[in-house]
Amino acid sequence: MNEILSDAKRILHTAIQASLPDEAVKKFIGGKTFAFEGKVIVIAIGKAAWNMAKAAAENIPHRIDTGIVLTKYDHAKGEIPGFTILEAGHPLPDENTILGTQKIMDAVSGLTEKDTVFFLVSGGGSALFECPAGKLTLADFLDITDQLLKCGADIVEINTIRKHLSAVKGGKFAKLCAPAQVYCIALSDILGDRPDSIASGPACADASTVAEAFAISEKYKLKLTEEMQKQLAMETPKTLANVTMEITGSVTQLCADAARAAEQLGYAPLVLTNMLDCEAREAGRFLASIAKTIRKDGLPLRPPCAVLCGGETVVHITGKGKGGRNQELALAAAERIAGMEGIVVAAAGSDGTDGPTDAAGGIVDGKTCGILAEKGISIPAVLAENDSNAALAAADALLITGATGTNVNDIYLLLCQ
Repeated sequence: MNEILSDAKRILHTAIQASLPDEAVKKFIGGKTFAFEGKVIVIAIGKAAWNMAKAAAENIPHRIDTGIVLTKYDHAKGEIPGFTILEAGHPLPDENTILGTQKIMDAVSGLTEKDTVFFLVSGGGSALFECPAGKLTLADFLDITDQLLKCGADIVEINTIRKHLSAVKGGKFAKLCAPAQVYCIALSDILGDRPDSIASGPACADASTVAEAFAISEKYKLKLTEEMQKQLAMETPKTLANVTMEITGSVTQLCADAARAAEQLGYAPLVLTNMLDCEAREAGRFLASIAKTIRKDGLPLRPPCAVLCGGETVVHITGKGKGGRNQELALAAAERIAGMEGIVVAAAGSDGTDGPTDAAGGIVDGKTCGILAEKGISIPAVLAENDSNAALAAADALLITGATGTNVNDIYLLLCQ
């Protein structure tokens, strides 16, 4: 591996490691005095749930009455004493989602004001923690979630719909815990860190309204059943008296940590934005255009430099291939930096996954496009079919990290020697 590719991977690895949730959970619990008069229940949901629960177990030992982890398949790293470890589907919920959520709902039923619930939340919680409201079924949720993921709706819009169709989102879980006190410790995967959108805000008073939910439905022409329309018309809790919430990590921190890592390796860093949310392939072409400007004019920085962005792009699915937003971004950039020396573009999900693949994203340079061309692979054709995973694999350009234990959006890196 050449030096610049190695540097890019090191920068991403360092930033993601700095965003792991363990220390944040320890700091929150260790920084407060708790009067545990009744039961102590720890519930952890999301892709980083196992790590967060492990940290909680180590800092309130011999005091947890009930512990439950609900995370994505293959994201648990073993047993945690006193905890039930459950895994379920993501990005689409499955039967284990419903079963796991019901176990959590049962665990917090009938609590008193003397009881305490630690609710540890991370990205992916929206899909992993779900119980359909009213007479809605899992099939209904699969249908509406599939529509939302394919239509190009952003994460806030997706969560607004899911909150109104769920029995646990939009503050409803905190209502189930009442009158027990809920301490919510959250890793943010939401641009702008809007608390009621993190995992669709199960323990947060909901700022979204019925009117907004129906406006989103109309904007994307969602196909709603009669029961969906009925539940969408029911307002979510607007006040909660039993919740203390703290956001412990975000993409802002991720970008700052990456900038520091780049600087330590001798690259002048610049964070352009931590709220990038455009079409994935357009973001890749944008980063490539910056690379060309750096080479031509030395703007916005002179090499060696690192240009960083954070956020969460979207993909409009038109084909039947396999890939993810970060892989599409990298592949689109590869086409535009073809033949350029000393340029790398990388895109990675901080959780180590990208779409329904085992890759975190992609890492490309000026040679990637030529390698694919020699194999008869056309980047425009691949993007049209949304088959970025196979193409990047053919060029040995996939970023494979495995589950990282955190989830604070995606990071995009342009590195110039």
